[in-house]
Amino acid sequence: MKNNLRLAFALLAATTLTACASGPQEGDLTGTVGTLYNDGLDALIEKKYDTAVHNFSELERQYPYSGWATRGQILTAYAQLIKGDHEESILTAERFIKLHPGHQNLDYMFYLKGLNHYYRMTDVNRDQGHTRDALEAFQEVVSRYPNSIYARDAKLKITLCEDHLAGKEMAVARFYQTQGQHLAAINRFREVVRAYQTSAQTPEALYRITESYLTLGVTDEATRAAAILGYNYPASPWYQKAYGLLTAQNLAPKGGEKSWAKRVGEGIKDIF
Repeated sequence: MKNNLRLAFALLAATTLTACASGPQEGDLTGTVGTLYNDGLDALIEKKYDTAVHNFSELERQYPYSGWATRGQILTAYAQLIKGDHEESILTAERFIKLHPGHQNLDYMFYLKGLNHYYRMTDVNRDQGHTRDALEAFQEVVSRYPNSIYARDAKLKITLCEDHLAGKEMAVARFYQTQGQHLAAINRFREVVRAYQTSAQTPEALYRITESYLTLGVTDEATRAAAILGYNYPASPWYQKAYGLLTAQNLAPKGGEKSWAKRVGEGIKDIF
């Protein structure tokens, strides 16, 4: 599992609990709060995740107001993630967030919730619900806990999620384009540029906008999109292709492609 997960587990599991006086013994497992916690922790270390979850569940049921039961909830969500019970882990994390809004490990629970969705992201030709949910959870980490040890990784995963969502938009837009539905394609390509400007998909989106507008005969908009592409991504092969399209239709501006893109691009405050 990821280094941050291992670090979180180490931080949470570093302290074992000295056995306390016997309390009520109920359920399938019996023992003190210390016995249930330590047995669950041992099972987690030994990768016996079902056993660990069961121990922590009994700990919470029998000693619901114990601080160790709260720790057990965190470790339960972790164990559920590791063994692939993503829905259960999400539910555990969400319940923890609701019950403990000021807890010191709340950043981890948002991060863990994001990971559960992140590991179920599908290819761009399928539904991106998990991608959007992962993005939302990671944004919570970054915005609410910017100094968290998980914030850096959350930022990286936000970038990956956004690129994935942009890829989905691109797939739909390319389909429209191949079907000759150029206005619908342009709207999708523009959404990529508007919503995911920092994604790796943006240069191609601007090229496709240029291409589609030229097909429709709207040369001013095609030239404008190509200029924006050249100004923001002068070294991109997509800009070279866009400039080639303009040249082929005698629309390439005089004075050199770089100076033209710079001149036009500087006058545009927002891409679209």
